[in-house]
Order: sequence, then C-alpha cells, then structure tokens
Amino acid sequence: MDMNALSPGGRLIVRRHLLGWRQARGQRVTLPQVRFGVAIVALVALSSLVSSCAVRPVMTTLATEEGVASYYSNDFQGRRTSDGEIFDNSKLTAAHRHFPFGTKVRVTNLATHASVTVRINDRGPVKPERIIDLTYAAARAIGIERAGLGRVRLEVVEWGKGKV
Repeated sequence: MDMNALSPGGRLIVRRHLLGWRQARGQRVTLPQVRFGVAIVALVALSSLVSSCAVRPVMTTLATEEGVASYYSNDFQGRRTSDGEIFDNSKLTAAHRHFPFGTKVRVTNLATHASVTVRINDRGPVKPERIIDLTYAAARAIGIERAGLGRVRLEVVEWGKGKV
C-alpha cells in the first residue's frame, strides 16, 4: 500500500506516522506543507552534522576565576610549600586556596593581557581579598612585580592529581 496518496484535487494525504495529528483529525496536507516539513527536518539534521564537525580549540578552559593576585616575598625562599617541595621564587608556581596541587593555571593580567601558566604547589593567599599568590618570576612575567598586586583572570588548563 502506498504510504502517501494524492487526492483528485492534487492534495497529498499524509499517513499517521508522518504528520499524525493532521491525519488523525482527517485533514489533508498539501504538498507545500510536506515540503516545508521535510525542509525543517533537513535543516535540523544538517545543523547537528555541522556542529559535530566543528574544530575544537587546542586548549580548553576547565574553570575560570577573576580577582586580585599578589606575589610571595623573598622571605619564603628555600622553605617548604604545602605540598612538600622547596619554594623557589624563580620558578613558575603559585598558591591557591582550593585548586589541587599540580593544577596548571593560566594567569592573565587584565590590564595588559599578558599571561603565564603556573603550577599550584602551595596554599594561600592569606588575605581574603586575593585569589592567588604567584612567585616573583610569574609576577614579573605578567607585569605586576612593581605594583605588587594586579587584577587577573585564572583559567585552569589541567587539573592536578594532588591533594585538594
């Protein structure tokens, strides 16, 4: 049996599985209405195909935070950090309150858009209005070493496997 049948007036009668509510009510569906429905289905299928073929960025952001950054004084040089390693102000490391140790974070100075990637190896900062403490090398890389503080954006690049 033919699923679609043309009536004498040239109208297409569509069976229940295609446009069920019209057929159930005994209404006839014209050929332009069917073409419109097919066009909509084709557009939806095409959009899902195009979105699945989209190019993925090389580096994705897992979490973002904005606030004030500061940097360590030289008084901590040679002391142990919270994860047990020896603090070195010339390395690109930082302290954060809750990111796991080993997490890699891109720190961007909001004023100059300079950025640096640091590894979390300590807990801090102590002052509640700050979100991260950087080593002097990291602070110099983004240009906040003279002021001591700067507004920054933190973007997690890779979660660490260390203790939270």
